[in-house]
Amino acid sequence: MTTTPTGVPAATSESGTPAAVPARGPSRLLHPDPMVRRLARLTLLNCLGNGLSLAVAVLFFTRVLGLSAAQLGFGLTAAGLCGVAASIPAGRAADRWGIRRVLVVLVSLEAVGTAGYALVHGYAAFVLLACAVTAADRGSSAVRNALYAEVLPADRRVAGRAYLRVVTNVGMCLGTALGAVVLQVDTRAAYVTAILLDALSFAVVAVLYGRIRIAPPAGVPTGPDAGAAAGAKAGRGTGAPTGGRGPNPALRNGPFLAVTALNAVLCLQFAMLEVGVPLWIVKETQAPRIVVAGTLVVNTVLVVALQVRATRGTERPELAARACGRGGLLLAGSSVVLGLAHGLPATAAAVVVLAGIALQALGEVLSQAGGWALGYDLAGEGAHGAYQGVFNAGTSAAMMIGPALVSTAVIGYGLAGWAVLGAVFAAAGLAMAPAVRWAARRSRAAAVAA
Repeated sequence: MTTTPTGVPAATSESGTPAAVPARGPSRLLHPDPMVRRLARLTLLNCLGNGLSLAVAVLFFTRVLGLSAAQLGFGLTAAGLCGVAASIPAGRAADRWGIRRVLVVLVSLEAVGTAGYALVHGYAAFVLLACAVTAADRGSSAVRNALYAEVLPADRRVAGRAYLRVVTNVGMCLGTALGAVVLQVDTRAAYVTAILLDALSFAVVAVLYGRIRIAPPAGVPTGPDAGAAAGAKAGRGTGAPTGGRGPNPALRNGPFLAVTALNAVLCLQFAMLEVGVPLWIVKETQAPRIVVAGTLVVNTVLVVALQVRATRGTERPELAARACGRGGLLLAGSSVVLGLAHGLPATAAAVVVLAGIALQALGEVLSQAGGWALGYDLAGEGAHGAYQGVFNAGTSAAMMIGPALVSTAVIGYGLAGWAVLGAVFAAAGLAMAPAVRWAARRSRAAAVAA
């Protein structure tokens, strides 16, 4: 997950085979593992397109396609439901037909679907297309997480994912900056060009994913009985791999489902940051509106600076659960601090809000690092698609219901609303430890039975 006791261990080369990692790279900003660097290039390209599209999407849909705010909201809600539903079957498909193959298909569908927005003229067509694109997007996210489990050594998966998340933030920022240029131009041609550039980024990424070789780790058998043999060797009691056939092992794993649900609760923090805080600043505080942009800057800078470091100390499930507990408490503190901004003078309110966002960013990097580690550690090694599909479905559900939940159950209730949200975060984070102990008891019982 971070490093081995000997320091910098062997890496996986771009072909998927072991390769030596130099002790010092050409730059401190470059990851020493060539596979992580390759994935980082893919992530940067994809997020440039996503950031560009995200910046212009609302105006494109409302001004170019002519949708009302209510129509857009309904369409995106329906699309979110499709995204939640798509994660689990996408993960199972990856186990059955191959991670790389399924990922290339899903990302290619995103490319075609995103380009299709430029041709949409009716509302029904928009809703159907949005559902298809979101389903492909959430499905590809689940399969991509399974890909990381296959191409990165187990002891460096979480650290590698943290590095890729830093790249994601950088790419989204750069893409959003390009989107600002499009917003300034403010023409139909500019908006359509931005959407088509996003589609092109998906197409290029699909081709590049197709060139990644996924080689089985040393000592793992191949052939028709490979999945069962790998599951027997793992001996974790978390569900034997099934090759995508039969009952989904992740859905039969109680501790894993509990961790998935708790992680989904912690992921409500993103709705708090992206929806709750802007509404709170504008409607319930005296802080200048520019502070809305300032909160995103503070969050992004801290996540970029601290996310990789936050993965240290998540090497074992009990340590990852502890990180989630600390993250939940920090998110709880952040919620209370944000609630205290109500009624303060403008400058004081701005300072308090930014302090609350700083706490949120600290809670974010810890809870995400711990959640990633548990999502991999409690999963069966031979069924990454199934487990990551279920784990991603929980995250997608939080992303879907979070905005409505935060805007209706927190904003407008003042400090009490924020305190209740904070208590939910704290409870979810602290409950990770009992869930991990449950998983350990289940694993020991399975080992005794075997």
